[in-house]
Amino acid sequence: QVHLVESGGGLVQTGGSLRLSCAASGRTFSTWPMAWFRQAPGKEREFVAGISWSGGTTSYADSVKGRFTISRSVAKKTVYLQMNSLKPEDTAVYYCAAETSGGSVYNVVFRSKNAYNYWGQGTQVTVSS
Repeated sequence: QVHLVESGGGLVQTGGSLRLSCAASGRTFSTWPMAWFRQAPGKEREFVAGISWSGGTTSYADSVKGRFTISRSVAKKTVYLQMNSLKPEDTAVYYCAAETSGGSVYNVVFRSKNAYNYWGQGTQVTVSS
């Protein structure tokens, strides 16, 4: 059984920073491509950042490139999203996602939400202007 639990969301002013964490359960965490998505009210869930299971490849949405950094710790079974220079348009519920089939190539990052089979419950990020 796989569980993903996000934490670290909150209220921050424009220009501030937050670090989101996604703690995973599951014996084969080291073979899972992981990603962060977000969903604002009335909008579709969108890709924010992804990381290959090797950790060597990352991908970012254009809207967050240069401001957000995704990373992972195999020892802690945790994926992080460091968010700097936050803007009001970053306000959303942020979700962690995992692709747990174990068949992904070491350097693959998936940007489509349809590629992921496990999701966390989400954590709210609110950026005030």
